[in-house]
Amino acid sequence: MNFDTSEEQELLQDTVRQFLAGECPPLRVREIFESEGGHDPALWKGMVELGLAGLLVPEEHGGAGLEVIDLALVSETLGYGGAPGPFLGHALASAAILAGGSDAQRAAWLPRLASGEVLGSVALGERGGHWLPAQWRAEVGDAGRVRGEKRHVPYAGLADLLVVGVAGGELVLVERGAPGLASEPYEGADRTRRLATLQLEGTPCERLEAGARAAARVRDLGLVLLAADAFGVANRLLDLCVDYAGTREQFGVTIGHFQALKHQLANMAVEIEPSRGLWWYAAHAQDRVPEDAERYAALAKAHVSDVAMQLARDSVEAHGGIGFTWECDVQIWFKRALFDRAWLGTPELHRERVAELSGW
Repeated sequence: MNFDTSEEQELLQDTVRQFLAGECPPLRVREIFESEGGHDPALWKGMVELGLAGLLVPEEHGGAGLEVIDLALVSETLGYGGAPGPFLGHALASAAILAGGSDAQRAAWLPRLASGEVLGSVALGERGGHWLPAQWRAEVGDAGRVRGEKRHVPYAGLADLLVVGVAGGELVLVERGAPGLASEPYEGADRTRRLATLQLEGTPCERLEAGARAAARVRDLGLVLLAADAFGVANRLLDLCVDYAGTREQFGVTIGHFQALKHQLANMAVEIEPSRGLWWYAAHAQDRVPEDAERYAALAKAHVSDVAMQLARDSVEAHGGIGFTWECDVQIWFKRALFDRAWLGTPELHRERVAELSGW
């Protein structure tokens, strides 16, 4: 049995990789990273034209009708490229409506999300590090209005449609410009994926028909996409270190000749590569092995994001004094690893969930 990626999946990754090399090379990544808004409409338009906005959306709604493993492979490629923009929140918003929306809700929103006409995002986190559906406290009143505060919302100020987690583990839809809706951006570590705090004061909303089921799906999908992104980040950091070791000279030779650094780079490669199969399986399980989906999504997020964070620290060391500076590109991917580790909950949270799900 072949457990490798298919020719179609390799072509998908190659297409995204070539697009980023041409439209968002490291210099452009840095420009967006250092910009005020952290968003390039032209770059996002290009991603939409590639079909990245509707990978999971069924063909009858204008999407590609692919599976989670395909979406995760794209996430890995975007992580490697450090691609800025709203891909993560948009993908999760589409998945929420696909999993929990009524026929009317799907027909109303999925074609527009897939075409890029509408930009989607998700509002899941709350004060105190509460990410899980059972922890949500934002409340929907009898009049169909939501009250509460949501934190760490990707590109909240740009989103046309927000999928908001509310008490009871449900999901509701809130449209841009709705009364009582306000977002306040803040300076997060990862400037390639901007965040905001969302205030909802009696804001009109629409419940997703199967919101509770969709909430679990969105949580697990988000964990898989973060694990895939972290894997791409770790590999990019390793490549940055190898390139630096081949050009930086010390005592008349490149530092790649030094045995200690060779060992460090080898250890970094050995740490990250075995985790590939973990997040591949976690993504595969989302569509094909439902009994494993929740546990392996949590395990992949916890392990791969931790490994990426350690590689980020090692990369700073491998670059010596320059590794700590703003001018060094390592800091861009270091901060992306920080985001992948923290968003949707820390590794400690998800290892505890894995233990509970395993009956330990």
